[in-house]
Amino acid sequence: MSADSLSGEDKLIARFFGPIATDPGALGLTDDAAFIKPPAGCEMVLKTDAIVGGIHFFPEDPASAVAQKALRVNLSDLAAKGARPLGFLVSLALPEDIGDDWLSGFASGLREDAATYKCPLFGGDTVRSPGPIMVSVATFGSVPEGRMVRRSTAKPGDHVFVTGSIGDAVLGLGLRQGASWSLGDKHREHLLSRYLLPRPRNALAQAVLDYASASMDVSDGLAGDLAKLARVSKVAADIEVARVPLSDAASAVIAQDASRLAPALSGGDDYEILCTVPPANIDRFRVAAMAAKTAVTDIGVIAEGEGARFRNADGSALAFAHMSFSHF
Repeated sequence: MSADSLSGEDKLIARFFGPIATDPGALGLTDDAAFIKPPAGCEMVLKTDAIVGGIHFFPEDPASAVAQKALRVNLSDLAAKGARPLGFLVSLALPEDIGDDWLSGFASGLREDAATYKCPLFGGDTVRSPGPIMVSVATFGSVPEGRMVRRSTAKPGDHVFVTGSIGDAVLGLGLRQGASWSLGDKHREHLLSRYLLPRPRNALAQAVLDYASASMDVSDGLAGDLAKLARVSKVAADIEVARVPLSDAASAVIAQDASRLAPALSGGDDYEILCTVPPANIDRFRVAAMAAKTAVTDIGVIAEGEGARFRNADGSALAFAHMSFSHF
């Protein structure tokens, strides 16, 4: 088939996405489907998330960052399941005014992260949209048979751990929306970058697989996501607010405006791992996290009962206007 006989969509795929689809199973994106085989003795872990312009990112955000965010929010879920990435599909709904420059930047960001996280492209779809840009990614990972770490398996006595720091992204969003906190350039850039680009903790996936009893990623807010985990595990979670890890930048905001603490713990877009670890595994989990160069913090315990309870230093409950972000 000559190049002239290709449709506009075929040319777009061949130019921008064909070079990323390097796995033999992708068939060079020349077929209607692709194939993938999980490693021997492993099961597939499947995850899909979409991001939409004006909701998950700003129209002026770099196309490369939009691509990376779309992939990384899915990689974060694989990490929380203890899964190793195997590949992904990407579907794009593009307005008429999106041209080659944007697509080139998007493909560049996607190519970079596909290599960084060893997660090759296997295909997808491109369509026109009358509305904002929408990017939907479906990721595939693998875990040894029967060992995917679920939300529903936390037990009383387990300790609650979280990676990295909490609240940076929602505070970065606040800055994008015009918040006037007095911050130095370093703190401001930290918060803005955490909203723009998640940092999925895939380096910790093996430690989660080996030592955690239950796990999920923090996408809709620590408070609400922990409540989800507690609900499906049929347990309670007691959290000490003072132990929740905050970055220096987030601490600087909260020092100026204490009312920002609760939104920081419930605002979403952190993409950290929230997991429960039995007491017998805590030391080994910490050692594995150190080897993975991933900060982990013990913030509380799982108990009998129900609900996620966040306690201040004086024992009072931290009040939340909303436990988590919700689209609906």
